[in-house]
Amino acid sequence: MLDALLAMQRQSWEQGVAAQAALDLGRDDLAYLMASSAVTRQAADGRLGGDDDNAVNGAACGEAAVRAGFPDAARRQLDFLLHTAARAGDGTIFHVLGKSQVWADTVYMVVPFLALSGELDEAVRQVHGHRRHLCRDGLYSAIEPGRPARWGGGNGWVAAGIARAVRLAPALLSTDLPAHAREVLDACLPLRRADGLFHDVLDDPGTFRETNAAQMFAYAALTGVTDGWLPPGYATVGHDLLAAATREVDEYGLVQNACGAPTFDHPGTSAEAQAFHLLATAAAGRSGL
Repeated sequence: MLDALLAMQRQSWEQGVAAQAALDLGRDDLAYLMASSAVTRQAADGRLGGDDDNAVNGAACGEAAVRAGFPDAARRQLDFLLHTAARAGDGTIFHVLGKSQVWADTVYMVVPFLALSGELDEAVRQVHGHRRHLCRDGLYSAIEPGRPARWGGGNGWVAAGIARAVRLAPALLSTDLPAHAREVLDACLPLRRADGLFHDVLDDPGTFRETNAAQMFAYAALTGVTDGWLPPGYATVGHDLLAAATREVDEYGLVQNACGAPTFDHPGTSAEAQAFHLLATAAAGRSGL
């Protein structure tokens, strides 16, 4: 599984999630190497992992940069988020450079790093902003404007992003973020297929069956139980979600039938799916249940 991840080409956010998986597995040596590469490719404006058209994705590398001892690079990434990234009128960060779009993915990319950096008010502000723009009845649309569909991966980014942020900054337990992550999980879980996975668009059975959302929800559920903001019963759900995803792993250690790179609009494989299988597996080990 880890070997398959390391063999994959990775974009900035994929590098960040891969480094987080390495950290959670206790492979600080790998996390250092991944962080070093992200710092080497840091854009002039502070975005880690390379100069592309995404405003926020490089911030997923921020945790590894901090842990690996690259404080100046992490500070530049933080400064970009706090002072340079374009925003909606309510302060919600836009995901793509040059476009006034709010994406669910942004919650995972920026909120954990903000939390780790001590910017708790801004972390809460970003979750609240994305919730206002995208969330209806606990389910998130993928992009506003442009993609109103309740994409499984987008909801997974939100639930997993809040879970990781609370883990990195336990002071967030006193905010409404844990309750909101539970709200998202509770809205998504009834939409599971009989095989334990989800449709790519959660409430559209005409879309393909997809693996990674189950892994993302498993990570959030198991982390929430371990960190005390979800009841113990969610551990059973998390283990079951992970087991359903594990049935999609092939003989090479590749998680199949995830949203496939590089366009993420078809069943395939991706670095983020590899990383989330490892993240969820590590979370299962921490849960002790």
